[in-house]
Amino acid sequence: MNDMIRHLQAHRSIRRFKQEEVTQEQLAQIIVSAQSASTSSNMQAYSVIRIRRADTRRQLAALAGGQHYVEACPLFLVWCADLHRAQAAVRLHTGDATLQVPQNVETFLVATVDAALAAQNAAVAAEALGLGTVFIGGLRNDMRRVIELLELPELVYPIFGMCIGKPDQSPTPRPRLAMEAVYHEERYNQADLVKHIRAYDETLAQYYASRTGGSKQAAWSGELASRLRAERLRPELYDIITSQGFQFK
Repeated sequence: MNDMIRHLQAHRSIRRFKQEEVTQEQLAQIIVSAQSASTSSNMQAYSVIRIRRADTRRQLAALAGGQHYVEACPLFLVWCADLHRAQAAVRLHTGDATLQVPQNVETFLVATVDAALAAQNAAVAAEALGLGTVFIGGLRNDMRRVIELLELPELVYPIFGMCIGKPDQSPTPRPRLAMEAVYHEERYNQADLVKHIRAYDETLAQYYASRTGGSKQAAWSGELASRLRAERLRPELYDIITSQGFQFK
């Protein structure tokens, strides 16, 4: 196994950080690595915002469900899907300052995927520098307030945050589904789906038991059943994202 493969497979989320600054050189390497990610048709349809102010961090931590490491981590970034810059470029090219670039599901997906790919590159780069990361999807709990706090313009919406810093913990990587559960050849194979789910339920239950001394007993299927309840799926996001100018036609 080469070093890159070993590095990727050693990933784990870090939620406790040492109070050591992430240097400007490290930050630059992280962002340039993010910019090196694949991007659809070179649109580069994302932006990333560093949050320094303690008050803003405090509010974001509260909006994310009280995730205190949003306040405590040395570096906190917010990753955004961004078609505002693309629209500005098209207006510059055409000379039409009122032009609205066409919007549909494809452009929304392009911006969202571009941002996710860039953020994953950033996480890999940060870990290569000896830092730890954790994604903060809880920013979508109150996306409208996040948009207001960060003064996001039309055609920009926040996807998730990212805490970065020197790890002050060393958790065991969480096991994933068996490769056979996610990898298919030629067609989607449903034959062994239930078998794979049951096996992973057992694997994850053992992981939680060993990590918590037996205090947490949970199966993957049970976690999904809880998380995929309608009231937890943030139904307000459609209205918020369309109010930012994104359209789904």
